[in-house]
Amino acid sequence: MALTYSSYLKIDELLALQQPLSDGPEHDETLFIVIHQVYELWFKQLLHEVDYLKVLLGKGDVPRALHTMKRILTILKVVVAQIDILETMTPLEFLSFRERLESGSGFQSFQFREFEFVLGHKTPASLERYPAGSPARRRLERRLAEPTLWDAFLHFLAKQGHAVPTGALTRDVTKPIEPLPALHAVLVGIYRSDPMASVLCERMVDLDEGVQEWRYRHVKMVQRTIGTKRGTGGSEGAAYLMTTLNKALFPDLWAIRTEL
Repeated sequence: MALTYSSYLKIDELLALQQPLSDGPEHDETLFIVIHQVYELWFKQLLHEVDYLKVLLGKGDVPRALHTMKRILTILKVVVAQIDILETMTPLEFLSFRERLESGSGFQSFQFREFEFVLGHKTPASLERYPAGSPARRRLERRLAEPTLWDAFLHFLAKQGHAVPTGALTRDVTKPIEPLPALHAVLVGIYRSDPMASVLCERMVDLDEGVQEWRYRHVKMVQRTIGTKRGTGGSEGAAYLMTTLNKALFPDLWAIRTEL
């Protein structure tokens, strides 16, 4: 048969994936499922784009890197905006089906953990949420062992002739990104003498800020929906999410603001 819109996009299979568990079912459970399935699709695309961005930085292709960064930032804005839709669901509407979620929790989203890992927020303890040998665990183990976007960015700067400290280029990529004061003078010099690289620096800051905005909107949505209750799946809910706020992914790019 000839290719059609529906066959190419697997529309029949896609529309069969929303299966509420509540009796009735409760009206708002469909919205809850659709929103979170869409989130997972966007997480997949974000990972796809960040992996491509790392390749482009390795090639020194600044125009395509900037274009890809713009796409990543635009997707992030859409991801944050979707919270507005979730917030049309009142606390009582969520409670009408919440107990059906049982041990399921957004904390179990391995794609979001992958996104955190590739951006440099590496937490090996997160792997324990997934069974050893499971596909999700293997994906996260791979992400834990591979260089982050920040590492790709620093190697790009070094290839452009900037004196990036050796310690920054040879760091243990399985560890979270820590501030490196020895890098600050190099970054300040880039802002003052390399316009293209400085634009990339600013796009990295935009990405960092976009992720922080997502975290803030997420925690406020959880607070207005379930207050201080524990989250589904035994998670700590808003209490845990509060601990993730205002944690910079690329701290050195923030630290140099006072030196520019």
